[in-house]
Amino acid sequence: MKLLTTLLLLCAANAAQANPFPTGNAQTGKALFDKYNCNSCHAAMLGSDGNSMFTRENRKVNSPDKLIEQIKQCSGNVGANLTKQDEQHLGAYLNQYYKLK
Repeated sequence: MKLLTTLLLLCAANAAQANPFPTGNAQTGKALFDKYNCNSCHAAMLGSDGNSMFTRENRKVNSPDKLIEQIKQCSGNVGANLTKQDEQHLGAYLNQYYKLK
């Protein structure tokens, strides 16, 4: 019984680590990303497809905390008043590029 409990706890811990934005919904995040036209700023900065910002080698974001920090900074640039839940949604959407754990 102890072995089974230990295995279940380990599985739960791995599942929690696998999704750094557990309360976020990627589809809702995509809608927010589009609503605030985030990609237009990224494209202007890079001179190309704005999504390449997320996959470039020298990107600033390398952890879930840094992604939330960057989301906060960018939301100020576009005048978005995001809730913590909105940040989770955007994190869930953007994590398809970043693949953070």
